[in-house]
Amino acid sequence: MFTNPRLPVSGVRASGAEVFRGTTSGAGVPELVLELNGSTWTLDPSRSYTLGRDPQGDLVVDDARVSWRHATISWSGRSWVIEDHGSTNGTYVRGQRIHQMDIGPGSSVHLGNATDGPRLNLTGAAACTPHAPAQQAQATPVHPQPQQTPPQQGGWAQQHPPQAQHPQQPQVPQQQWQQQPQPQVPQQGGAAGAPPVYGDRSPTTFHQVALGRVMRIGRALENELVVSDLQVSRHHAEFHATPDGRMEIRDLGSHNGTYVNGQPIAKGGSVLLGPQDIVGVGHSTYRIVGDRLEEFVDTGDVSFSARHLTVTVDGGKDILKDVSFGVPEKSLIAVIGPSGSGKSTLLKALTGYRPANKGDVLYDNRNLYKQFAELRQRIGLVPQDDILHKELTVKKALKYAAKLRFPADTTENERQQRIDEVLRELKLDIHKEKKVTSLSGGQRKRVSVALELLTKPSLIFLDEPTSGLDPGMDRDVMQLLRGLADDGRTVLVVTHSVAELAICDKLLVMAPGGSVAYFGPPEEALNFFGYGTWADVFSAFESYRDYDWAGRWKGSQHYQMYAADIDAVAPQSVQMPPAQSMKPPKPQGWLSQLWTLMRRYTSVIASDKGFLALSVALPAVIGSVSVVIPAKFGLAPPTPPSRFNGDAGTIMLILAVGMCFSGAANSVRELIKERVIYERERATGLSRSAYLMSKILVLGVITAFQGVILCVIGFSTRKLPAEGLVMPPAVEMCLVVIALGFTSMMFGLIISSLVKTSEKTMPLLVMFAIVQVVFTGILFKVYDSPGLEQFAWLMPSRWAIAGVGTTLDLSHLMGPMDQSDPTNLDPLWKHDAAQWFTDISVLLVIGIALGFVVARLLRRHEPEVMRK
Repeated sequence: MFTNPRLPVSGVRASGAEVFRGTTSGAGVPELVLELNGSTWTLDPSRSYTLGRDPQGDLVVDDARVSWRHATISWSGRSWVIEDHGSTNGTYVRGQRIHQMDIGPGSSVHLGNATDGPRLNLTGAAACTPHAPAQQAQATPVHPQPQQTPPQQGGWAQQHPPQAQHPQQPQVPQQQWQQQPQPQVPQQGGAAGAPPVYGDRSPTTFHQVALGRVMRIGRALENELVVSDLQVSRHHAEFHATPDGRMEIRDLGSHNGTYVNGQPIAKGGSVLLGPQDIVGVGHSTYRIVGDRLEEFVDTGDVSFSARHLTVTVDGGKDILKDVSFGVPEKSLIAVIGPSGSGKSTLLKALTGYRPANKGDVLYDNRNLYKQFAELRQRIGLVPQDDILHKELTVKKALKYAAKLRFPADTTENERQQRIDEVLRELKLDIHKEKKVTSLSGGQRKRVSVALELLTKPSLIFLDEPTSGLDPGMDRDVMQLLRGLADDGRTVLVVTHSVAELAICDKLLVMAPGGSVAYFGPPEEALNFFGYGTWADVFSAFESYRDYDWAGRWKGSQHYQMYAADIDAVAPQSVQMPPAQSMKPPKPQGWLSQLWTLMRRYTSVIASDKGFLALSVALPAVIGSVSVVIPAKFGLAPPTPPSRFNGDAGTIMLILAVGMCFSGAANSVRELIKERVIYERERATGLSRSAYLMSKILVLGVITAFQGVILCVIGFSTRKLPAEGLVMPPAVEMCLVVIALGFTSMMFGLIISSLVKTSEKTMPLLVMFAIVQVVFTGILFKVYDSPGLEQFAWLMPSRWAIAGVGTTLDLSHLMGPMDQSDPTNLDPLWKHDAAQWFTDISVLLVIGIALGFVVARLLRRHEPEVMRK
């Protein structure tokens, strides 16, 4: 836990650090003095000190390699201790990365890099020169100031002047701040025309490259380039200097991939690097400049812009028209507009889910569409519906999400540590043992945000996060987003709520037809439109749908102030890379994903007591109903003088149709209820086949268990034939019933993948069951009927009745369907072992074929860039 009490100190704020001088230590405690960039700080053992880039911290180190809250220094009771708090680039003592270590006079600590990171020198109190009397220093949060409102045609803004977005804090007396010389940072070099990396920023750090030297990148401490990023494998990639002086990057079988110019290289493959090539590993980017390796770390300070986005649907209609805007780093942007204004289309275009037909989306001057495979790891998306399983606890939901998103070589402790960090940041740690379904709407939205924050995205999109929330929860969610932006992220939220727009940095208003009606500070928006309320603005949009709102915006002074620079860039058709190069690699292997998905799905089902009870009750009731049917001879051949047993067909009809209904009912809702979860996880590298196979295996076990229950109840009170064809008759018929349940379950998945809402599944389920009754071949003659017979071959009930019919010899047991020709029997009911194997094999082949159809249908619910 980081403490941040403001103690009496005299401060020195510099580009590299903020240094406070404190009181002397108590008796018996060795005093410790920190020195950084020529400034000193005497530590007080009665409190702890935070180090990092956070302006509200005690020692502010303004260096991109240093994390927001990097480490703490405190007196443990016997010694001074420095503790790293999961920083991205690490804390180093004598060149070794440390987590917690005793320090004292004479120690030297590097932050962010073992050689040239900001250096803290520690000395005793005697080495410290006397200081002036202490003064109270108040930290002042830095917030964007409201823009000057230009004159507008309406008078409402003059009567109600816009308020500042954030209340002003007491100003720090000027004499408390002393300007320190800026540290000299080598400027970004490289060959002429080298592409920009993170805009025009200077590199985070440099590494010398020697001929023949190998520089390995990864999370493990034995790597030459240690990257504290859970998106990076323990041994991720390595740079090789070739004998001819060129550099080569070689992937070491990484889970999340190694990228050159935004395109993934083959797992275990290598690429020769040119002077303009950029190598991406997790949140870090590298470039070779002469004999030096420049490293850039994405710490969240990224800009984002959309330039002339146009989306065209079939028929040539534009549903998004020439949308352009740019947002600075660490900002919160709200997008509002009436229905039909293209907000959802814009969100898909901005995230790369559905790339625009024209225009560019730039992530810190990098084309998102062309480098989606790499940059998608740095973008978080929270859809309108929750992207988590409500039956699980908060902790379990995040645990399974972390297993799927982080590399397979991530340890349980590393995952749990990251989960705990996110829970603390979003104040969810007190709710971590609660089921998601028991949380309030605002808390559930926080859990969805927490799931996205696991991978530390720099850019977060949210679609209608306050939909359905009361005004109090609406405010809480928007304040949460404000905090995310202030903590070093860029946040864009699509919303219908206008109550909390004032806390946003910028506001984008979409007009009907998909064009921009306004972009700028939210406090100036109503004045721009000339109305007093947003209800009036939206009514004007509806009343004047054909009005050129975009033309009015582009002709305004606001456009010149906030968006004119983007207009200088001409729109271009998007030339997408090959689909395979845009497809992101999978964080884990197929089997690892399958195992994780099966465990999660089993946990979800086990948490749903109602589903478990229904799964047992349904086959038990159907089996019991079949027992009620009176049957003199059960399922066995009659004894003289009777020749036929007509009850056998009725009993098997009830059992077969009941199994059809049970199997389909198990799966008919399983895909539709998880559609939003699947869409999001697919974009993060989830395997489609592993996801589908996890459903088939878990549901298959449940369906097989139901088949056993149904057969035990249905057959236990009936007299059966003395012998079967290849095994006992009860076993033969039970296997056919289980195969029928499996195939019916696959039909249920087909229905679940086709419908758009869960409510539409039940009518289709009933229709499926009725159709199975008709085509069993029990009620009327199906064979030797051209067209009808061939259609019946597609019905699983037809082959299931045929399977049990071969065991029971139904053709002779029930008597021929055609009384005029006793020799004209159903060929699928032939009392023969080969026919039994044929019937059950066809039944299983239908189920397997349906699996491929389901996999194909799942493509419709994936981001466009993920479709093969």
